[in-house]
Amino acid sequence: MSARKLAMITFRGLQLAFAALVAVAVLLDPALPWWCVVLPLVLAHALITVVNRWNGGAPDAPGRAPAPVEVAPPVTGRWSALNSPADRTPSHGVHAYGQTFAIDLVAEPEPGARPGFRLLWPLARRARAFPAFGAPLLAVADGTVVRAADGRRDHLSRTSLPALLYLMVVEGSVREMAGVRHLVGNHLVLELDDGTHALYAHVQRGSFTVREGERVRAGQVVARCGNSGNSTEPHVHFQLMDGPDPDTARGVPFTWRGIGVPRNGEIVETPSPATSPA
Repeated sequence: MSARKLAMITFRGLQLAFAALVAVAVLLDPALPWWCVVLPLVLAHALITVVNRWNGGAPDAPGRAPAPVEVAPPVTGRWSALNSPADRTPSHGVHAYGQTFAIDLVAEPEPGARPGFRLLWPLARRARAFPAFGAPLLAVADGTVVRAADGRRDHLSRTSLPALLYLMVVEGSVREMAGVRHLVGNHLVLELDDGTHALYAHVQRGSFTVREGERVRAGQVVARCGNSGNSTEPHVHFQLMDGPDPDTARGVPFTWRGIGVPRNGEIVETPSPATSPA
């Protein structure tokens, strides 16, 4: 077991210890010293800080990102970029889980087609209310499927203030303690022919068209966009990594052929791929 994997397991164990001590303090022993309760949480945050420093460096030159890998876009149609590495890195706030250069895409087939954020009501919407739900996901290059994890439900959106707070304070914390598979939900990892690994997260349950070990071609439909895992609404979360396991991988920068890396809020329009699914 690698040091990074052991560190992530320890990180989740410390979070579980904190939750258990809070329960003990509330239900069984109110006199439990406060420092005893918060110590596992402090250690967990110190450990994840170390992990972020590990994962922030390039494999061949710590502290300096490698050259971007050019691949095709993972979607077709009209999409808007969010949490883009063109605006900041790490794009999602942390280097952990190989997401230093990750990007999110939401479908914008036309202005107003995507339901917006609401302060209080509706609290949540069904996944099918969003145009991204069910959109095809495309192989960004020739490669091999090394992970196709299915079975997690596509939940309601978290696009109101109460629902977002629930996701951040309760749901997200529980998923993080449970492990990276619960964070990314249904997901696909392709090992591209150059050795880079492409991760597609929050995939629609039951939508995979490929299996582990199967060869894929660039432009082939491999799954569909969903809302599983730690997701506020149906969207595409895409990232390149230097290994197949997000717990231990470093992020690898990408550039989409003919597009580059879109900035936050930038509209991306991609043509239909030349390769169709079998």
